[in-house]
Amino acid sequence: MKKVILLIFLLFLTACTMKEENNIKTYNNLRPSYSAGQYYPADKDGLERKIERYLAKADKIEVDGEVKAIMVPHAGIDFSGQVAASSYKLLTGRKINTAVIVCNSHAEYFPGLAVDNSDAWETPLGIVEVDQKLVAKIVDFNENIQFNGDIFRNQDQTLEVQIPFLQVVLKNNFKIAPIFFGNSYDDSYKKLAQALEKNLGPDDIIIISTDMSHYPAYEDANRVDKKTLEIIKSGDVSLLENYIKEVEAKNIVNEQTVLCGIDGVKTIMELANLMSWDEVKILKYANSGDVDIGDKESVVGYGAMTFVGTQKQENTKAQKQESKEDVDRLDDGQKKELLKIAKETVESFVKNGKVLDFEVEDERLNWQEGAFVTLHKDGQLRGCIGQIVPSDKLLWQAVRDMAIAACSEDHRFQPVSSDELDKIDYEISVLSVPEKINDWQKIELGKHGVIVRKGARSGVFLPQVADETGWSLEEFLSQLCWQKAGLAPDCYKNDKEVELQVYTAQVFNEKDIL
Repeated sequence: MKKVILLIFLLFLTACTMKEENNIKTYNNLRPSYSAGQYYPADKDGLERKIERYLAKADKIEVDGEVKAIMVPHAGIDFSGQVAASSYKLLTGRKINTAVIVCNSHAEYFPGLAVDNSDAWETPLGIVEVDQKLVAKIVDFNENIQFNGDIFRNQDQTLEVQIPFLQVVLKNNFKIAPIFFGNSYDDSYKKLAQALEKNLGPDDIIIISTDMSHYPAYEDANRVDKKTLEIIKSGDVSLLENYIKEVEAKNIVNEQTVLCGIDGVKTIMELANLMSWDEVKILKYANSGDVDIGDKESVVGYGAMTFVGTQKQENTKAQKQESKEDVDRLDDGQKKELLKIAKETVESFVKNGKVLDFEVEDERLNWQEGAFVTLHKDGQLRGCIGQIVPSDKLLWQAVRDMAIAACSEDHRFQPVSSDELDKIDYEISVLSVPEKINDWQKIELGKHGVIVRKGARSGVFLPQVADETGWSLEEFLSQLCWQKAGLAPDCYKNDKEVELQVYTAQVFNEKDIL
């Protein structure tokens, strides 16, 4: 009995509370679905079932390395869905951070490229956020790349139709970066390839959206398109450009376009050369004449391809990841500023109920990240509340708001009083974006914070809980399941509906940086 009481006491001291959000997240700039009911089913269950059927029928193709990009068609799902599924099947189960989706605009003509600045896109399967950090970096790279959200507010389905496939195969909370070429047919594709080479992370992927021959007879499309795929595989952009001119010169009856997403295709060929990707595979080809509702007299071609990075690129990826972690890490000056914000916020709120505003110019502190604020008094926990998943708040705003919550909303304690302020010590944990993990034994105690989730039940431990309690990994996970989520202690081992996510934290207090 004493052991049980001691255990509960330890949990009380070490466990922080996750800030509860009573309202569903809203988006001020949400792009609704324009293609549902036209290019794919508007019914959620019907859409998901249709995509899963296509995936089940698609051949399982092995690749030697990691898929970095795919080429997929974008016609109505009943026409091109089976070909698209050949590419998307390779992504099943992958953890993708951001999918960069690229095509030539089918509705507008403008110089250079347009990048969407919406908050998120909606389909019948849910809402997917736009990666604001990545799109800003892409736009900043070159003056020919501009934000222009109006370009994306129309019936052009070419990017939207890719999102439901991603929602089915990935399952995790991925983001998107939608990009349109304006059909100026210049060397803008080189600029985009360079921007992607510089800014893509190891868990990002590129989706090149394009159909192939438009409207020739069935046999003509087969002949033209299969050679087009082989040239794309070669990686020679000049050869592709010359071949398109050659096809146009032949005046094939009703042949209007060889690749309607030509600039996206040239982008991925250029990027594959820049990154030394040395495996490109043709996965499937068909055209609209191959489906029951198709007409062989006038068809549209559909090709699926994948671009794969091998061990050489894995080494490069590791180097880039190390560089990214260096950029992510807060320096002492940034830590001091966040601690100052937390302390001044608590003192102002406790004394007069006023929520302070701060002018924070440091770009790093204006990232959107999750954060916990922990208060101690005389070495004992006095309050701890945070947000795991980044909201629409900037980092310094998250620290300010969690500081208020920690001093006034932690249900385990009375609100902090003004006579306690000079005894309060502050600790801040800045969190990485959580990632799903399929093998609980790969969790590293002291490094990883862990989230357990099953349905509406969830629980979270910060990384430092393991150090403070001295638990083994199995004890750590059992207590997380039982005490924090109200689940069976061994659910992380035996329950297939349980999802584990891990994240890292930069944890610092006033004593660390004096």
